[in-house]
Amino acid sequence: MTEPGEIADRFVEAWNRADAAALAALFAADADFVNVVGLWWENRDRIRQAHEYGFRRIFSDSAMAVQRTKVRRLGESAAVVHVEWTLSGQSPQAGTDPGERSGIFCFVLQKNDDAWLAVSAHNTDRIPGAETHIAGGDGLTPTSYQGVRSPRTPGGSVPPGGRT
Repeated sequence: MTEPGEIADRFVEAWNRADAAALAALFAADADFVNVVGLWWENRDRIRQAHEYGFRRIFSDSAMAVQRTKVRRLGESAAVVHVEWTLSGQSPQAGTDPGERSGIFCFVLQKNDDAWLAVSAHNTDRIPGAETHIAGGDGLTPTSYQGVRSPRTPGGSVPPGGRT
């Protein structure tokens, strides 16, 4: 990659071809990748293996698209790239339709010689209407505090943006 923002289109192109090797080639040998459920892969080979598995079992007919890309350079040889994405065609499980998903990638890139490589990636699903999760016996449940009375906020409601 000659520019850090190319990561968005290159990642999606590799994803849509189900090409785990091309996807992993976007990353430095010692890169880190955290997926949407917090699985953490700590090098290029593990990133490739995890995506090979995903393309075989979960995403064989999926299509990813870039909605928006934002690049922030941190000097001549480092950049942060946020990518808003959508995904359709995830494999059904137990007769369910997974529907369309959306999320945000955060890539950290470093320029070595004349090429940019991702040294870190973190992928996050967006859950419409949710601001956080609540842990319970069945796992995490997306939730929103909008309109809920809070003892820490004057008037008892959480302000827009969710900060108290």
